Amino acid sequence: MNFNLKTGIIVLSALIGVLLYSSFYTLEEGRQAIVIQFGRPVGEPVTEAGLHMKLPFVQEVRRFEKRLLVWDGDPNQVPTKGREFIWVDTTARWRIADAKKFLENVASEEGAQSRLNDILDSVVRDQVSSSELVELVRSASWEVPEDDVLKEVPKEREEELKREIARGREEITRTILAEARKIIPQYGIELVDVRIKRLDYVESVREKVYERMISERKRIAAQFRSEGEGRSAEILGTMEKELRRIRSTAYRQVQVVQGKADAEATRIYGDAYNKDPEFFAFLRTMESYKEKTNMNSVLVLTTDSDFYQYVKRANPGE
Repeated sequence: MNFNLKTGIIVLSALIGVLLYSSFYTLEEGRQAIVIQFGRPVGEPVTEAGLHMKLPFVQEVRRFEKRLLVWDGDPNQVPTKGREFIWVDTTARWRIADAKKFLENVASEEGAQSRLNDILDSVVRDQVSSSELVELVRSASWEVPEDDVLKEVPKEREEELKREIARGREEITRTILAEARKIIPQYGIELVDVRIKRLDYVESVREKVYERMISERKRIAAQFRSEGEGRSAEILGTMEKELRRIRSTAYRQVQVVQGKADAEATRIYGDAYNKDPEFFAFLRTMESYKEKTNMNSVLVLTTDSDFYQYVKRANPGE
């Protein structure tokens, strides 16, 4: 009898434990929950973290994130208003605003991501196709570059740079956010922000853009080379002109100095000759004796020639 009583107490305690365990659940910080009974939500969403009660066995708890979630769409090929085909990569931030409505309409985060794909891709495509490419790239605060910068830009590109921006990228993203917010609340979702993460040309257009960029760079390089060659020719011409002037001035100075030196030498020779003409004649004759005659010529002189007058006058005894 005692054995049966103890067994009954143990079984009853186990049932009570299971019952209590099934009657409570915990909710973590940053999460929210919906209590489901027979497949249908019961009551309002539970948003406070802590310990909560539910009916055991007949109710279950579905938990959802209360924090911000990320949506990253697949890059899509979209034509702009000007018929340029570009790749558009978009991202968004969203949260579950009404867990009950969220559960009834999309059931899970995967379902919400799929629904966001349909809605945001459609809105982004509509806005991009109704906007010029320059509006998608620039902001409304775009300022026209200075004239010095525009000098290096081709004429066909200069008009595009001076073009006024009506909307700008920020305005387009705000419009995308506003249009998507009109549809998304019915799914219990709050769309916080939408951003265009990346814009890029499709491959065929990108090659043409690269070719145009290369052509522009080559044109600018040719212009720089032409200006450099012109400047080089100008510098070389100035240098040659200055060099000729320096040489001419130096030659003139050399001639002046040489003329003055010759005149001074002639004056000195004249003074010396005038002081003793006989000695000067003797000295010049002696110098001529030492000079070498041309080996291919013959000098014929008579004994009466004045060339040897000083030799004939010499006194052998002295």
